[in-house]
Amino acid sequence: MLTGEKVLITGATGKIAFPIARALAERNEVWGAARLRAPGDRDRLQAAGVTPMALDMSTGDFSELPDDFTYVFHAAVDSGAGDWSRCVDTNAQKSGELLYHCRTARGFVFCSTGSVYGYQGRRPLRESDPPGVPLRANYSFSKIAAEAVCTWVAKQNGIPLTIIRICSTYGPEGGAPADRLEIILARRPIRLHPDKPNNYNPIYEDDYVALGIRAMEVADTPPVVVNWAGSETVSVEDYCAYLGELVGVEPILEYTPAAHTPLWPDITHMHEVLGRTTVPWRDGMRRMIAARHPELPLPEHDPTTA
Repeated sequence: MLTGEKVLITGATGKIAFPIARALAERNEVWGAARLRAPGDRDRLQAAGVTPMALDMSTGDFSELPDDFTYVFHAAVDSGAGDWSRCVDTNAQKSGELLYHCRTARGFVFCSTGSVYGYQGRRPLRESDPPGVPLRANYSFSKIAAEAVCTWVAKQNGIPLTIIRICSTYGPEGGAPADRLEIILARRPIRLHPDKPNNYNPIYEDDYVALGIRAMEVADTPPVVVNWAGSETVSVEDYCAYLGELVGVEPILEYTPAAHTPLWPDITHMHEVLGRTTVPWRDGMRRMIAARHPELPLPEHDPTTA
């Protein structure tokens, strides 16, 4: 755990960045930058010991942002739901400008995505695999561009950088497994790619906090590029079946080519540079349900081992 540092977390109200900011604020001066447009955003950050700062990455106005942060975790993002050129400008060009603004940092983490990869079929995705064009083309393309921009800026200015390719996070703040839990409870079909099983390596909040902080510590020049995921592989089919057993609702699975291809990461390099995760996926899923739906009674014993 970092101690006594001045840390900038962008996208600080998001499901990944907020728990990291909250953990770091226990021993560091942490600034949480976000749009802060939702009621309670500012109060929530302050309650966690984080200094809130209104920042819209799409404007590229960093004039009020200090430039003496020792570490940066950059998770702010344009989701790509609107104009594609704005998405690329925000996620790629403005990220490069932020990296340059914080060029004295000892470690800068840029949050990319596992959806930059082209689908490789029935094998895990390696950091050396080529990019592709998945369903959310605007977003994925913008992250491919952002990796290139940030890599160039980091190399030109000797800035230690880590690029993490986020594959599947979950926990009390949400994530894909949490979204699928809600679909199960609503008794609606879960859309999956027909090339089954749909393998993933979901990473629980405790672990993504630890590995997010570690990613800042190992930042280097040239940049470190690493998949960011859990150490265990589990299919969506299996974890949805487990979620269904815990809440007493059988999942409905619907296979369609219109669904996203599986993001099954190779975590060999991650183990080398960031370490292993510690929360088994079944424990994480149970804890996620307890946090998000405390009204649901959970079986005392694991239904898969009883």
